[in-house]
Amino acid sequence: MARYIDASCRLCRREGEKLFLKGQRCYTNKCSVSRRSYAPGQHGQQKKKMSEYGIQLREKQKARRFYGILESQFSKYFEMASSKKGITGENLLQILETRFDNVVYRLGLSTSRPEARQLVRHAHFTVNGKKVNIPSYLLKVGDVITVRDTSKDSPKFKSVVDIAGGRVIPKWLEFDEENLSGKVVSLPSREDIDLPVKEHLIVELYSK
Repeated sequence: MARYIDASCRLCRREGEKLFLKGQRCYTNKCSVSRRSYAPGQHGQQKKKMSEYGIQLREKQKARRFYGILESQFSKYFEMASSKKGITGENLLQILETRFDNVVYRLGLSTSRPEARQLVRHAHFTVNGKKVNIPSYLLKVGDVITVRDTSKDSPKFKSVVDIAGGRVIPKWLEFDEENLSGKVVSLPSREDIDLPVKEHLIVELYSK
């Protein structure tokens, strides 16, 4: 499966804000956005006035990079959101939030979404008792995510949980710290999603 393999910090600098792609590093003074708050590249420090299309494109790119999704998959999610009842932009964010790797991150079982994706691919979790190693797997209400017994004693996994365990769990999820398991109790509403994304601009972009 294709994935972005270049420097993650360049993506944050390009969007002009933290996308929290590097775990704990994003909260320290080593964060590239804090040290160099301009876009990467030779002309990164030049101020440019963006067109309406440019503003919409940047918003779409920001949302895509928050969740670590490539263009073709993001377009597929938008089509899914358009076909559902309700507000398309909110439907899109709801779909993105219910990805397996994002739910692992939201439960505090990883320090970043890229790390959550790696942990899922390495089969550290089960969904409803069955092994699932597909980061893009879309979870449903009632699904239970559990750390596999063989992974609970892993030093690497213990350190991840210790570092990320202080994260606030959104109200559409439940987390059992003792058993290292979580449950999707409802679908997230727009108020539950704390990302600084203006989804209406993404809808306008795809509607052209």
